[in-house]
Amino acid sequence: MDNDVSAGSTTTTIAGRLALGITLLAFGFGYTGVLDGVTAADAVPIAQYVGGIALFAAGLLAFRDRDTASGTAFTALGAFWFTWAASAGNQVSDNAAGLFLLLFALVALSLTLAGGDTLGQGAHGLFFVSLLLLAVGRFADSGGLAKAGGWFAVAAGAVAWYAATAALAHWPTSLPRRAAGRGVTATG
Repeated sequence: MDNDVSAGSTTTTIAGRLALGITLLAFGFGYTGVLDGVTAADAVPIAQYVGGIALFAAGLLAFRDRDTASGTAFTALGAFWFTWAASAGNQVSDNAAGLFLLLFALVALSLTLAGGDTLGQGAHGLFFVSLLLLAVGRFADSGGLAKAGGWFAVAAGAVAWYAATAALAHWPTSLPRRAAGRGVTATG
């Protein structure tokens, strides 16, 4: 099995992905309502310190290591989490909250389309869908869309956590490549 851990296996990237994974899991579970008495507001301290400050710092360290992909992702998402946490409890309109989520959904989409390793793209792609559903849910005042967005955030958090853990434990991060069928060779 292919252990494609070369991309994103630096200590900074691992720490950043753990921070992102933890924050996404707390945020997502808060929106799903699956845990009795746990809401998205309960994720605010994790979002502020782990998702905001720690993730932003990991991004700065990644830039120092000349890892522009991780640096861009971690600083942009760190800014998202810190802003989300700092504004929690403030009275804003549903449209303003929806616009905030939609703008950062575009950031997550850019991170997805920028390339990189499969797990990173997967986490960013799932987070994009989560933010998009949460934004539309705010615009439409739909609790069902917010719950669905929460589940996508949980999935994104699980992928980010797995990516970090896989790099630490040297687990596989890609599926083995197989030929298309019998009689197919590398030359055609």
